[in-house]
Amino acid sequence: MRSASATWRVIADLVADTVARSTSLSRDEAVQAMSVAEAVGRMLVAGGHLQKHPITLVAGQVHCEITTVSGTAALTLEENLNPIPGAAGADDFTVYLPSPAPLQEQVTAAAGGHDRLSDAAPPATETKTASSAPLIDREALRRAALQR
Repeated sequence: MRSASATWRVIADLVADTVARSTSLSRDEAVQAMSVAEAVGRMLVAGGHLQKHPITLVAGQVHCEITTVSGTAALTLEENLNPIPGAAGADDFTVYLPSPAPLQEQVTAAAGGHDRLSDAAPPATETKTASSAPLIDREALRRAALQR
């Protein structure tokens, strides 16, 4: 169990350590972005919003949703605080902050304070999967060959 401030520090370190895996990105920039979002981040943690609405880090192949758990459930779950693999080739990253109704203005203000923060909905992971479909329509080629 951690305080809201301590929980935010853990989240910020996880984001910074993941971004730091890229040779093109700066850990310091991730730290700065998370510092700008610290006040609203602590409110998201303290209000229990991160239990339902994740913070999402998108960096290269990384699409990491960060949530929190509180109460007795926190005693039974194991934390995963290791940097997320897949960001090594990233040349850009964005941290998407959830914007629950009672904190929308504060989240929008925080997101406007740094280029790497956003209060928009994160891109869907299905988009990346759908765009990785084969470029050759084998069935269409087979039909064309049969028609000749």
